[in-house]
Amino acid sequence: MTVSYVEREQATPETLAFYDKAEARFEMLLNIFKVFGHTPELGTVFTDLIMAILKDGELDWTTKELIILKATHRNDCQYCVVQHETLSKRLGISEEKINDIGDDRYKASPHFTEAEKALMDLTVQIGIDANRVSKDLWDRLHTHFTEPQIVEAVFTITIYIAVSKFGDALGVALEPVFSGIQPILEVAH
Repeated sequence: MTVSYVEREQATPETLAFYDKAEARFEMLLNIFKVFGHTPELGTVFTDLIMAILKDGELDWTTKELIILKATHRNDCQYCVVQHETLSKRLGISEEKINDIGDDRYKASPHFTEAEKALMDLTVQIGIDANRVSKDLWDRLHTHFTEPQIVEAVFTITIYIAVSKFGDALGVALEPVFSGIQPILEVAH
């Protein structure tokens, strides 16, 4: 059993304010926001957090989308993968590169730089055991990235692991605008 979506006509003024802000940034009222309609204060924190990630920061947004796709694909989050593949394509990431995110294909892919491969390895390791990131991987990361960039990468990875778990636990369904889209990255069901 999951929770219901709070639709606009059911929403409190606090929830409507949260919805308006989220919709202005994301161009639609996503179902993941509608579950937060039950707790608009948390919904506001969530959307502010996501808005802080989904833009150029210490890392460019395109690089963050690569690690978001890797993190959410590894967690079998259909909702996340479809949405972030769509967004990645809008940001100019090729379908070939998206395909190579799956499994370990990125390791031998000509579409990934050594820096991006290090971030993919970090994403995998955090998903397996965040306490056991090897010295070799830290050295590779420090070769390619500043410490602020590494902090932003780890934050993005861990937040999107949580987002994928949150959405899946509550059974958040894809919005009708995404119906019929077959993701490039296969997601186990």
